[in-house]
Amino acid sequence: MTEGSDATLAGALDTDRLRRDLLDARDEIAATNDVLTAMGRSASDLDLVLGTIVDRARELCRADGAQLQLVDGSFYRLARSSGLTADFVEHMTNHPIQRDYNSLIGRVGLDRRTTQIADVLADPGYGRQDAQRIGGYRTIMGAPMLLDEDVVGVLCVWRTEVDPFEDRAITQLTAFAAAAAIAVRNLDLVRALEARTVELGHKVDQLEALGQVGEAVSSSLDLDMVLSTIVAHAVQLSGTDGGSLMEFDETQQLFFVRTAYGTSDEVLDKLRKANISLHHTFVGRAALEARPLQVADMHGPNLDVHQQLLYDAGWRSMVAVPMLREGHIVGVLVVRRQRAGDFPEETCELLQTFASQSALAILNARLFRELEVKTHELEVVSRHKSEFLASMSHELRTPLNAVIGFSEVLLDRMFGEINDRQQEYLRDIWSSGKHLLQLLTEILDLSKVEAGHMELDNVTFSVRDALDYGLSMVRERAAQHSLRLTLDVDSSVGLAEADELRFKQVLLNLLSNAVKFTPDGGEIRVGARTEEGHLSITVTDTGRGVAPEDRERIFESFQQGPRGASTQEGTGLGLTLCRRIVGLMGGQMWLDTEVGVGSTFGFTVPLGPPPVPDGSRSTTREELHLPRVVVIEDDRPSLDLLTAYLETAGLEVESAHDGPAGLDAIRRHKPVAVVLDIRLPRMDGWDVLAALRADPDTAAVPVVVVSMLDERAKGLSLGASEYLMKPVGREQLLAALARAGVTSEPLAAARMLESEQR
Repeated sequence: MTEGSDATLAGALDTDRLRRDLLDARDEIAATNDVLTAMGRSASDLDLVLGTIVDRARELCRADGAQLQLVDGSFYRLARSSGLTADFVEHMTNHPIQRDYNSLIGRVGLDRRTTQIADVLADPGYGRQDAQRIGGYRTIMGAPMLLDEDVVGVLCVWRTEVDPFEDRAITQLTAFAAAAAIAVRNLDLVRALEARTVELGHKVDQLEALGQVGEAVSSSLDLDMVLSTIVAHAVQLSGTDGGSLMEFDETQQLFFVRTAYGTSDEVLDKLRKANISLHHTFVGRAALEARPLQVADMHGPNLDVHQQLLYDAGWRSMVAVPMLREGHIVGVLVVRRQRAGDFPEETCELLQTFASQSALAILNARLFRELEVKTHELEVVSRHKSEFLASMSHELRTPLNAVIGFSEVLLDRMFGEINDRQQEYLRDIWSSGKHLLQLLTEILDLSKVEAGHMELDNVTFSVRDALDYGLSMVRERAAQHSLRLTLDVDSSVGLAEADELRFKQVLLNLLSNAVKFTPDGGEIRVGARTEEGHLSITVTDTGRGVAPEDRERIFESFQQGPRGASTQEGTGLGLTLCRRIVGLMGGQMWLDTEVGVGSTFGFTVPLGPPPVPDGSRSTTREELHLPRVVVIEDDRPSLDLLTAYLETAGLEVESAHDGPAGLDAIRRHKPVAVVLDIRLPRMDGWDVLAALRADPDTAAVPVVVVSMLDERAKGLSLGASEYLMKPVGREQLLAALARAGVTSEPLAAARMLESEQR
């Protein structure tokens, strides 16, 4: 053969070798992709992932069989296989591989490296001839599955002929073993996550159940319904089969089954007829020892009457949790199972919570029964009061809005000058309207306190003006008793950012109390200063003072304390309301007092940032481009008032009397803002607001709700920019528009021009 022929042959061999290498690489990439796909799609299905790994390892290594063994204590257990006979799989299942040098898999695990035996029949140290005879393998290779230096398994391939695996197969098997280890780790993580999720779900179920129980206890006086709810949740969350709740009769020293869950009517009837005593029963012992007790197996001769009835009905284990209140036995909560076994400590702790709720419910019911006898005649009055409160809330605010608003409009001389007598009468009308509004607010606050929620409307206001207002409201009454009123405002006090109405309410209540409890000829001093970012207000009187034992009690609802005679006017809610309002504003309330000398009631509120003044040149109305606002309001006086507010502030008003007309006006005029009432004909304000936010052309238009409905949270959640309660003042409305983004230069210039003209 010539030299040229040799070169041609060598080139052909290189080409074949390169082609085989490319095919092997392609197969390797495809196999790797299969494994990664299986791991990505089925992280929680270990059998699928390991099966894919074993199959692809066998194919790439050109092996006749493959198996994957996972560590199980001191053995390896066959997890997946490929190309193995059913007899071999059964044999390996019944005769697992030990973690020693007697087998290749054992050696790989101990040495932590990929190892092969060229011929197991020629290896004197190989001791699993039983497996070799059934499997028929000669050359065998294994790779360790390592996680953080720990061996979790071995991936093994073999050939039935003596044919050692090449380096490429060794590398591939090592990589597949690593992938198998990762799959095992992923499954562990997924299972841990699932277990944690189940645990969290169980905790959520417990919290939801406790919330429902708490709501039932606090909102319902139907004791049977409340207790049935408690027992049902206790049984369900404790994983038991049934339960009962027993109420203790202190006079008879007996427990009576009040309600049950998962119990037949026949058994329940027997339990209710039984004499379950305090001193001779298991549930009585739990109550006396004041701790949960359990019986893992009720089988035995020494059962009490209660346990015997349960045992005869098929119950085999139980937990008794005492219901105690301030050291007194109220009853016992019992849960039971139809199988024997201990109850986890976590279950007993959970049941203690339900027992506490049950005790509270029973005590509430007992108190209610006592009160029900004494207050039956007041039910009609109470119903009329509720109806009256609702009527005032809906009917008085609208006319008050007109009375106060139009008085302000006329006093501000928006439509011309007025003489002194007219101004005096208008101010009397305005003051009377404000006073009536204050009375209405205080009455409605009672309902809010009982409901457990209040909402604040923070604005920036002058502290001195608020203090002057409070003093003006009590000045005449103080003069009648020759009381001296003094005001001391530190020079550092200027503006505050808080709910002005609530601020004045707290101040006026403290001033009224000071006037009420200060003897004739005394003195009342009001002080204001700033301290570390807080505004501090104090009201000091020279009254009788408060005894030490009453200094906390007077802040409780319906408590007036002994500061005055029992005939003193007032509901006893004032200080309770004040403390809650101050707390909502982020402040604190305190009392310094000395009997026979006087008292100082003080409170703090955080100081908000001062407003930045606008700088603008003098402007005439003719130079202004008037932005347009659509007002949707069906009440004519309210509409006229809002129109007056807006027009005198340099805004053009387009009005609509119902929802559809309002939507049409908004789409036609594209206003800078919308002022919206809620109670409208044809289409209420909620639907109007939803329609505006659903339309891309109107979704960005600011909407200021002005309504007599106290549903601020709902309005803001549905997309309102601001929510104001009627009656609404001019500055309050304009401030809301400014916060909503209607802060155009024309509006600012118009307001400045109006100020200059005054």
